Amino acid sequence: MGDISGSHSLEIDAPVERVFAIAADVERAPEWQGAMKSARALERDAAGRPSLVDTELDSSVAKHRLKLRFAYDEPRGMTWERESGDLKALDGAWRFEDLGDGRTRATYSLDIGLNRALSLVAKTVQAPARARVEALLAHRPVEGLKRRAEGDGA
Repeated sequence: MGDISGSHSLEIDAPVERVFAIAADVERAPEWQGAMKSARALERDAAGRPSLVDTELDSSVAKHRLKLRFAYDEPRGMTWERESGDLKALDGAWRFEDLGDGRTRATYSLDIGLNRALSLVAKTVQAPARARVEALLAHRPVEGLKRRAEGDGA
C-alpha cells in the first residue's frame, strides 16, 4: 500500500460497454476525470488504445508529470502503473460490473507512492487536508465518469 490510496464506487445509468469505452479513451479523460490535466498517447496497443501515456496530474498539493502504462480487460476494466515520472509509484484501476438493465457499477482505485519531498509534505498535512486530496484522487474520477456516461455529450 502506498502513501496515499483510495477507492470509490458508483452505480451508473449506462451499459458497461459505454462506461468502458469512455474510460478507455484515456486521451479525453482530462475532460471529465478531475485530477488528470493532460494525457497524450506515446504508444498504442493492437486495438489502437493508448498503452503508454504522458500525463499531468494535479493533486491540489502539487502537479505531477508521469508516464503511465495501461492494460485493458474489455469491458471489465483497465489498469495502469507508473513507468516514470515525479512520483515513486502509482497504480490504478477501473473495474466495471454489469448490473443488468443498462446499469454499471464502476469502481476506481488508486495507490500512490510519494517521492521523498512529497512524503515530507504529506506528513505535515493535517487529516482534513489529506482527506480532501484522497477524495479528489478517488471520488472525482468516478463522479466525472458517471456524468459523462449518463449525459449526451461523450
